[in-house]
Amino acid sequence: MATPTLNTERLLLEPYSPADEATFVGLFQDTRVSRWIGDGPGTEAEDRALFQRIFSKVYAQELFDVWAVRHEGRMIGHAEIKPSREVSGHEIVYALAPDAWGRGFGTEIARALISYGYDALGLTEVHATVAAENTGSLVLLDRLGFRHVRDVTEDDGSTTRVLTRPVGDAP
Repeated sequence: MATPTLNTERLLLEPYSPADEATFVGLFQDTRVSRWIGDGPGTEAEDRALFQRIFSKVYAQELFDVWAVRHEGRMIGHAEIKPSREVSGHEIVYALAPDAWGRGFGTEIARALISYGYDALGLTEVHATVAAENTGSLVLLDRLGFRHVRDVTEDDGSTTRVLTRPVGDAP
């Protein structure tokens, strides 16, 4: 099953196209964004390789769903929902360009991912992993019904919070 297009009130989440590479790399090269994603900032070459793997592996093998997030036709972020051994279930992931922060887009993306997980994938719960210092995402996810399950101490000594949202009322 190919990644579908999702619509929210103001956003379009659609599969990436090859033309999105420069914007994707720019998003992940912005350290205000990448500090909160995965292992943190990578090189431009690593981010280009990651973008190529979305097509050659993730989409080609239908491993999980990954979207470009657009507002008024402009790519402003990244979203995905994927199986994760870290949480023994499906994890939602989202990132927004700094000029899109503070406008409620993160909430719209998270709600869309939660609904997609429940409705399309038939999940009974969704998870998120968030750096303990990322208070903005922690507050957003708390408002959407995510609850703190445990903390993970990373190799660098930092703490990642594992959050879970069980099936319940619509997000």
